[in-house]
Amino acid sequence: MTGSAARIRVLCVDDHRIVREGIALILSREPDMEVVARAASGEEAIVMFARHRPDITLMDLRLKAMSGPEAITEIRRRDPSARIIVLTMYDGDEDIHRALAAGATTYLLKEALPDELVRTVRDVYAGEHPMQDGVKAKLDERATQPALTPREIEVLELISRGMRNKVIATQLGITETTVAVHIKNIFAKLKVNERTAAVHVAVRRGIVHIE
Repeated sequence: MTGSAARIRVLCVDDHRIVREGIALILSREPDMEVVARAASGEEAIVMFARHRPDITLMDLRLKAMSGPEAITEIRRRDPSARIIVLTMYDGDEDIHRALAAGATTYLLKEALPDELVRTVRDVYAGEHPMQDGVKAKLDERATQPALTPREIEVLELISRGMRNKVIATQLGITETTVAVHIKNIFAKLKVNERTAAVHVAVRRGIVHIE
């Protein structure tokens, strides 16, 4: 392809400048691609998307303040045709599910080789939905696991902060007995029998995040 009009226009969103610049360098070597904008936050990504209308957006998952999935949801609300590739280091099945549920076209791990990144951009631009084997396997595995309810996730997040049942009950406006029931259900669904193990599994799967 020749001429800027024929190029795939890309918006790169990542809160680490070195990552944004590295991705831009990789894509700039391709004759059919150009990075038209960069953003360091979800809020900035929304502004840059509206301003530049890129063909493809590369979106990090974990961003300060507004998360990647939240930014994806807002961008897709404004433009349902937006094609967004999540590019992240997090491979938890719940992270993957949330990103795709928000409207991402596909999910790519940062460990991917440059050639795979370039190929994925081209495939998504062509209307395809490529998926890494490892990512697909995580989604397939998640489909076999019992899902936690929103309230159970809230309880689990508070457990991950070191809160005891009485404090959790006060925080959520429920009784300690109800908290105990939620914790029992969480243990059963995550196949653990104590709080530390529950947090470990939840962090690994991306159900909760510890900063």
